[in-house]
Amino acid sequence: MTSVLRFLLPFACALALGMAQAAPAGPVEPDAAEAPKPAASQPSASPAGLQKFLQNQGWIGPPAEGETAAPAGEQRGWLSGVRDGAGAMVRRAMGFLGVPYVRGGNNGEDGFDCSGFTRYVFEHSLGLVLPRRADEQARSDSLLTIDRADLKPGDLVFFNTMKRTFSHVGIYLGDGKFIHAPRAGAVVRVEDMRDAYWSRRFTGARRATQPAS
Repeated sequence: MTSVLRFLLPFACALALGMAQAAPAGPVEPDAAEAPKPAASQPSASPAGLQKFLQNQGWIGPPAEGETAAPAGEQRGWLSGVRDGAGAMVRRAMGFLGVPYVRGGNNGEDGFDCSGFTRYVFEHSLGLVLPRRADEQARSDSLLTIDRADLKPGDLVFFNTMKRTFSHVGIYLGDGKFIHAPRAGAVVRVEDMRDAYWSRRFTGARRATQPAS
């Protein structure tokens, strides 16, 4: 595992450099394989530059169907939320972009699976130890049930990706985006919940009873 280098201070994000695996152009079934992709150079310190870098690395999915790209000067949205208002928990989660999916993985050096990723981020940012499995996290007494319309950065979002309710989990970033460890052959990346694949599989959201710092 390569070390995680911090850059782009205006966004207070840490991105995992040197990870060569890329995600597919669009959402696919969880067991789909993916081809490797060479690392790219560092982006410019602007919303448009960071967005383009993340897309080139395969660390951010495409816009949702019917969503058009905003002009460069207006590409703020969730990226500005990460910088300005999302708190340490979301910034910590963003620091693991590019870390590979590993079944049963619990840390950024060896890799994460979906619930190992959310569990690690919550424990190391809030001090809140979540259950290990996604379905157990959804039913945890330490989390509040949240309506989709009330989502805030740092909330957990759950999906049915294996014909099982609450079989997948990620962390909401704002503006319809969430970060997660998707599946074997993929890396920690950002997706758009408004994409048809994720929208029809969304099964609920949860929020920590203590605020993200």
